[in-house]
Amino acid sequence: MTDIPTDSPEKPRSTLTLAIWVILLLLLTALLIGLGTWQMKRLSWKLDLIARVDARVHAPPVAAPGPAEWSAINASGYEYKRVRATGTFLNDKETQVYASTALGPGYWVLTPMREADGTVVVINRGFVPTAKRNPDTRPAGELAGETTVTGLLRINEPKGTLLRSNVPAGERWYSRDVSAIADARGLQNVAPYFIDADDTKNPGDLPVGGLTQIAFHNSHLVYAITWYGLALITLGLAGYLIRFERQRAKAGR
Repeated sequence: MTDIPTDSPEKPRSTLTLAIWVILLLLLTALLIGLGTWQMKRLSWKLDLIARVDARVHAPPVAAPGPAEWSAINASGYEYKRVRATGTFLNDKETQVYASTALGPGYWVLTPMREADGTVVVINRGFVPTAKRNPDTRPAGELAGETTVTGLLRINEPKGTLLRSNVPAGERWYSRDVSAIADARGLQNVAPYFIDADDTKNPGDLPVGGLTQIAFHNSHLVYAITWYGLALITLGLAGYLIRFERQRAKAGR
């Protein structure tokens, strides 16, 4: 009886099969390098954004944009710009928008301000706790007469949040939707943005302004390192596969 050898080397992959595997690995490597490079570009953009916003927040206030600028209002050019508006609050048209802040849950108090030229700017005067949602519970803070507000320009927040939609008919507001608020309150000639009031104290200490959160998630460098690291791994796998198949080919001769 003839013994059957059990340690005979496996046949090496064909040149075509090896080439396909190597090409796939190289394509994956190129894709991962591209993703890493994209994240580096995003990092550069994010750092530039942070620098621009920081400069706006600490700059001297300028007049809030008037109707001539409204069509040009966008986040990249105007968000968080420090502005000033002067006019009379329309306290009877106040809107409370649900808020979760460092002071706890409650509401933002959004009050339209009519300026001397007849235009209206919605002012986020600040936060009030749920127990003080009704304006009657904080009469001292309902300012009358001409008032000047300084704060940060914010871009309109249409429709609501990801989980909850605004319900104007039921007075349930979850985002600061200037357009919807204007419609619900019968306002015209309203600026397409709102202003987050600064921390200047109001009579009665309510609403509490100056609570704007300016934070930008920035993990682009971590993502870039991850993609580049995976690219090195796949490139190493391609090299290992080529060397391994060459060794198997030599062993099979």
